[in-house]
Amino acid sequence: MASVPEIVEFLRKGVLPSFRWPVKFCIYTTATSWIMSVITGNVSQVDRIWTFMPTIYTAYFAMLPLWPNEAPLPLYPYTPSDVHPGVIQRYSPRALLMLALVVTWMFRLSYNTLRRGLFNLHDEDYRWAIVRKQMPAWLFQLVNFVFIAVIQNIILFLLGVPTHIAAFQQPSQLSTSDYVLATLAVIDVACEFISDNQQYSFQTYKQTGVLNAKDWPGARIAWTPEDAKRGFVTKGLWAWSRHPNFFCEQSFWAIITLFPILAPESPQLPTHPLSHPTALWPLAPGLVLCSLFFASSRFSESISASKYPEYKSYQQRVSMFVPFLTPVWGLWLQLQGRKDEVDAELFGNVSKESKKTQ
Repeated sequence: MASVPEIVEFLRKGVLPSFRWPVKFCIYTTATSWIMSVITGNVSQVDRIWTFMPTIYTAYFAMLPLWPNEAPLPLYPYTPSDVHPGVIQRYSPRALLMLALVVTWMFRLSYNTLRRGLFNLHDEDYRWAIVRKQMPAWLFQLVNFVFIAVIQNIILFLLGVPTHIAAFQQPSQLSTSDYVLATLAVIDVACEFISDNQQYSFQTYKQTGVLNAKDWPGARIAWTPEDAKRGFVTKGLWAWSRHPNFFCEQSFWAIITLFPILAPESPQLPTHPLSHPTALWPLAPGLVLCSLFFASSRFSESISASKYPEYKSYQQRVSMFVPFLTPVWGLWLQLQGRKDEVDAELFGNVSKESKKTQ
């Protein structure tokens, strides 16, 4: 692991300047989202910028050679002249590849957010109304400032850090790990898109009672009145994971984090302490995001369990995130002699062949 003096010396030589603009931008967006939440009484302001912020930070780090040395306008991105010359004179192909993947992620999430109406300034995450009722107003405002505004904006900033590390790696060409990780990232985004579409299709059917023949491929599921009465989706990818979209989201950023960690180090620049093979620092963005999703999912599930009688059976039958664990839960229920009963309750009339696969 890099020693503290080594890290300090490296920061002095050029890493720290490359954080100047994104840190200022993060402070600005934090203050703006918090002020807007106070003025409007709606604390979901960060949710509306969640789809764009990681892309903005990633784009800044991936394109450091593009920006001027001084900002011509307030908040205009710039690359300080004291950033290491090897970073500001040449693009990192690895960082550009990561940017392309994050842009793809942004389009998927923005599309899903738009069709759900969450860009509407009057819309607020339903969970905050519940939290608001459970604590005094002053305490909720403290939560709003510390967790919703400050911590979430810091998380969005951290998601750009892997690309910052990659910008200090200057390979002449992409490595095998880059191609493998990029392929996994594309598959991951595709699976998340499918899970979003299945959830949207189910919610539409639940509200209208009409099957939509124009659903995206992968989401054309024959929902039944029993599914709508149950209240939550249990088919498609949701039969394997209680939150397949969240699992894919966490997996995507874990993959992005691995790009600079698994890649060979560049001989052209000083060793980046954040990409040291034995350092844990590069894992921070993925770990922080996973912690957020775990806490958020636990809270959401407590609400669902109170609304839907069958949800506790769903928790016993299907893994929260990792789909490969669902067959284990099924085996455990089989040993208890409850699997067939729970399957009928959650999935309806499933065939024997489909039961064997879970």
